[in-house]
Amino acid sequence: MEKLKRLFTKTKNRDLMLRGNIVKAILILAIPIVINNFIHTMYNLTDSYWLGLISPEHQAAITLVSPIQGVIVNFGQGITVAGSVLIAQYVGARDLKNAGQMAAQILMCSIIFSVFCVVMCILLTPFIVGWLGAVNSVFDYSVTYLRIAILNMPFLFIMNIFTAVNQSQGDTVKPMLLNLSGIILNMILDPLFLKVFGWGVAGVAMATFLSTVPCAAVAYISLMNKKNALSVSFKGFKFDKGKLKKIVKIGLPTAVGGSTMQFGFLLMSKNVLEYGDLAVAAYGIGNRINGIISMPSTATGSAVATIVGQNIGAGQIERAEYAYKVARRMIVIFLFIGGMILSSSPVSGAIVGIFSNNSQVIAWAADFLSIMAFCCFTNGIHDTTKGLFQGSGHTLILMCIDAARLWIFRFATIYIGREWFGLDVECIWYSVVVSNAISALILWILYKFKVWKKNVVNI
Repeated sequence: MEKLKRLFTKTKNRDLMLRGNIVKAILILAIPIVINNFIHTMYNLTDSYWLGLISPEHQAAITLVSPIQGVIVNFGQGITVAGSVLIAQYVGARDLKNAGQMAAQILMCSIIFSVFCVVMCILLTPFIVGWLGAVNSVFDYSVTYLRIAILNMPFLFIMNIFTAVNQSQGDTVKPMLLNLSGIILNMILDPLFLKVFGWGVAGVAMATFLSTVPCAAVAYISLMNKKNALSVSFKGFKFDKGKLKKIVKIGLPTAVGGSTMQFGFLLMSKNVLEYGDLAVAAYGIGNRINGIISMPSTATGSAVATIVGQNIGAGQIERAEYAYKVARRMIVIFLFIGGMILSSSPVSGAIVGIFSNNSQVIAWAADFLSIMAFCCFTNGIHDTTKGLFQGSGHTLILMCIDAARLWIFRFATIYIGREWFGLDVECIWYSVVVSNAISALILWILYKFKVWKKNVVNI
C-alpha cells in the first residue's frame, strides 16, 4: 500500500488523467514525448548531417538500410506497446503487483528477441543490401553501417521498456532526460569519429552504438530499483503463460503491422533507388524532416493511448472518449497552421539546405517536404485515433490498417502516378500523403462505429 501511495503522490499524473483537466493531462504527457521523439530523430539527423558533408553516396547508404533497423525495432515495439497498454490498465485499476510482473515479462521477452535479431542481421546484411539494389560504394557503406549500428538493438529495447514503464504511470519526463543524454553524447562522438579519426560511415554507426549503451545501463538500473513504486525483479522469474498470452494478443498485431510497414519502407527505398543515389538522399532528408513535423502528432497519440488505457482500467469509458476528442481537435488545428507555414517553398528549401549542398538533392527534398507539410494535419487524425484504439487494446485493427497503408494505398498511388499521370520521382512524394490520408479516414470511420469500445483484454 505504501508503494501505491508513493506512485500516485509522486507525479499526481494518474489523478490528473482520471479526474483532472484533460487538456493539462494531454500537454503534461505529450510535451516530454515530443522532446523525446525529437531527441530520437536527432540521432538520424546528426548522422545525416555529417554524412552529407562527405557525399550523397554516404547519405544514400544510411537511408537505404535504416528501414532494416526499423523492421526489427517495430517488431520489438509490439512487445513494448502491449506492455505500455497493459501496465497502464493495471495502474488504472490500482493493481501494482501485476503491473510490475508484466514489466518483467516484457523486458525478458525484449532482450531475448533483440539478441536473436542482432545475430541474424549481422549474418544476412550483405544479402539484404544486395537485394535492395545497392552497388559499388553505396553497397559497401550500407553493409558497414548496418553491421555496426544493429549492435545497439538490445540496449535500445531496454530503453524502450524503461519508457513504456514510466509512460504507463504518467511519467514522460525521465525517458526524455535519458534520451537527451544519449543524443548529446552522439553529437560529440559523430564529429570526433568522422573528422578527427576519419572513420567515415563506420564512425557514425559506432557513435550511435556507443551513445546508446550507457543510457541503457541507467535505464536497466532504474527499472530494477526497489525504491521505485513500480520496479522489475527477476528473482524467482518464470514466464507467466497468462501474461504472455495477453502480450501476444495485444503486441503481436502491433509487431506484425509495424514490421510489415517497415518492410514496405524497404521496398519504397528500392523504388526510389531507381531514380539514382541523389533521389535516395533527397528521400532520406525529406523523411527525417517529416519525422520532426509529425512529432507533435505521434506524441499526442501516445498521450491518448496512456490516458485511454488508464481510464478504461478505471472503468471510465466516456472520459476516455472525451480525452481523444479533445486531443484530436488540438493537434489537427496545430498541424494545419504549422503545415501551411512549412509548405512554402522558401521555408522548405532553407530547411533541406541544411543537410545537403547538392542542388538536385535540395530541389527534390524541398518538393517532398512541401507536399508532406501541406497535408500533415491528416496525421493528427490518424495518430490520435490510433492512440484511442491502442489504449483500448484493439491492435489487430491497427495492424491491418498499417499494412494496407504501405502495401495497398502507397504502392497503388505510385503505380497510378507513374502509369496514369506520367510522374517521375514525384509519385513517391504523393504516395506518402495519399496513403496517410486514406488510413486516417478509415480509422475515423471505425471510431464513428464505436469499434474501440468492444472489450479486448480483461486485466
